[in-house]
Amino acid sequence: MNQRITPILQQLQQVLLDKPQQLKLALACLLAGGHLLLEDLPGMGKTTLSAALAKTLGLSHQRLQFTADMLPADLIGVNIFNPAQQKFEFHQGPVFNQLLLADEINRASPKTQSALLEAMAEGQVSIDGTTYPLPSPFFVIATQNPQEQSGTFPLPESQLDRFMMCLSLGFPGVDAERQLLKGEHLADQLTSLSALLTVTELGQIQQQCQQINASDAVLNYLLALVNYSRQPDQQGAPLSPRASRALLAAAKAWALLHERRFVVPDDIQAVFPAVAEHRLQAGQRRRHAELAPQILAAVNPIQ
Repeated sequence: MNQRITPILQQLQQVLLDKPQQLKLALACLLAGGHLLLEDLPGMGKTTLSAALAKTLGLSHQRLQFTADMLPADLIGVNIFNPAQQKFEFHQGPVFNQLLLADEINRASPKTQSALLEAMAEGQVSIDGTTYPLPSPFFVIATQNPQEQSGTFPLPESQLDRFMMCLSLGFPGVDAERQLLKGEHLADQLTSLSALLTVTELGQIQQQCQQINASDAVLNYLLALVNYSRQPDQQGAPLSPRASRALLAAAKAWALLHERRFVVPDDIQAVFPAVAEHRLQAGQRRRHAELAPQILAAVNPIQ
């Protein structure tokens, strides 16, 4: 397994400098079959990371720039009448790719944002009463700017919950930014990146993630974290059962990245902020201080 994962991380680290933890989390999210939300200021490398993941994992992909005047049909597709055949034909939209790069998703209206819900939850879309399956695997990597920036529409809680993880890249270190200025990176050469996995190999790794063992003691710790968020005196939104499943799947992928066949409490702690924070903050007009670290500090791990 290390022979497959190590080259992937090495190639990604040449694109996005000085962000090893974020790269591991993003890869774990996709290996676990989840969707990824990248939230940060403009110009921090969100779109670059999304494109690099798509190229490195060898998936068909398309970048779609979300705008305020974008319609659901621009995302899903539309039925167009063919006079020669005397019937309507469905023309697929960008969502019919194995990896959709939804750039600045919170620039689009809530109606267009909601068009992604069925696709993300069920791997299919419905148009005019007909259901069309999406490619397998199907991932959404979305980027968004902070809510306080002009021209943004906050994602509804139901859609935030569909994203397994939400990551913030943050500013690079001084040395990394110096390398960036000198051009000692691959961010401007994304077309030259190699596909290091086939779709079949990716599917095999995803199956191995599912087979990672989680003991009852580890599950008890996971449930203790989730239930702590549901106490009446806690700030933020309570974590849903979907969040519990996402946390377990992400922890299994994290364990696999570290060449373990079983989940340990450290795996849950490593992925918990990325899995839980955006759910805990969902629906809040003003963001609280980070809540996930507070929950981790309050709940004792397994001895």
